[in-house]
Amino acid sequence: MGAHISDANCTVDSLLGLAYCPLFVLGLLVNAAALCAFIQQESWTDTHIYMFNLVIADSSLIICLPFRIYHSFFCLDKTHWCTFFISTHFINMYASIMTSMAISIHRYLVVSFPLQVRSWRKKKETAFAVCLLIWGSLVTTAIVYREENYPHKLWTCFERCKDQPLRLNFIVILLLLGFIAPLLTVVFCSSRIICILLKTEGGASSPLQRNIVGIVTANMLVFIGCYTPIHVGFLVNYFYNAPANWQFIRLPVHEYLRVSEWIASSNCCFDSVGYYFLLKKVYP
Repeated sequence: MGAHISDANCTVDSLLGLAYCPLFVLGLLVNAAALCAFIQQESWTDTHIYMFNLVIADSSLIICLPFRIYHSFFCLDKTHWCTFFISTHFINMYASIMTSMAISIHRYLVVSFPLQVRSWRKKKETAFAVCLLIWGSLVTTAIVYREENYPHKLWTCFERCKDQPLRLNFIVILLLLGFIAPLLTVVFCSSRIICILLKTEGGASSPLQRNIVGIVTANMLVFIGCYTPIHVGFLVNYFYNAPANWQFIRLPVHEYLRVSEWIASSNCCFDSVGYYFLLKKVYP
C-alpha cells in the first residue's frame, strides 16, 4: 500500500516490544470480557451506550498493538500502512478521551439533577448521537491532517522525524480540544460528584457513597496519569530543537516520548474495569 521507503533509521528495540506484549494480552482479555458482557445484556441504557463506545475505542487500539510489537522486533518499512496505523492509534486514543469526558458529564448530571435526567425521554438517542459526533469529528480531523504522518515525514514506521514537527494549529487542536478541555471537564465533574456525595446531613457518608467516591476518584487519577505525559511530550517535542551533536539531551526526550505513549496506551486496560465492571454495580 503506497510507495516503499527504506527505513535505515530503524533499530530493533526488544525492550519496547516486550513492554507492549503484556499490555496487549491484558487489554485483549479485559476488553473481550467487556464485549461479552455487553452481548449478554438484555436491555441497554444511555450509560451502556457510552461504555460500549469506550470499549470499542479501546478494543480498536488493542488491535493496532501487534503491529507496534512486530515493528519493535523486526522494523516495518515506512509505507502508507504506517500512516494508517498511526492515525488509527490516535483516533482510538482520542475517542477514549472524549468518551470518558462524555461519561463524566453524564454521571455529573445524574448525580446533580436526578429528577430532570430521569424525565428526559431521549437519553439513549442523545448518547448515540454524542458517540457518532465523537467518531465523526475525529475521523474528519485525521483526514484533514493525514499528510502529517505520511511516510516521508516519518523517522521510523511509528515515529516522526524530529526536524518535521506537527503543524502548530494541529498541536493546538490536540492539546486544547483533545486533552485540556476533556481534562478540565473530567476534573470538574468528578470533583462535583465527590463533593455532592460526601455532603450528607449527618456528616457521614454511606458505604455505597464512599464506594462511588473511590471509583470516581480512581477514574479521574487514571485519566490524568495516563494522558498527561504524552501531551506534555507533544508540546516539548514541538519546541525542542537540540543540535544534532547534543545526543545526551536528545536521547532522554526521545525515550520520554516512547514511555509516555506506552503509558497512554495502558489506559485501554483500565477503562473496562473502571467504567464497566465497577460502575455498573453502583450507577443506574
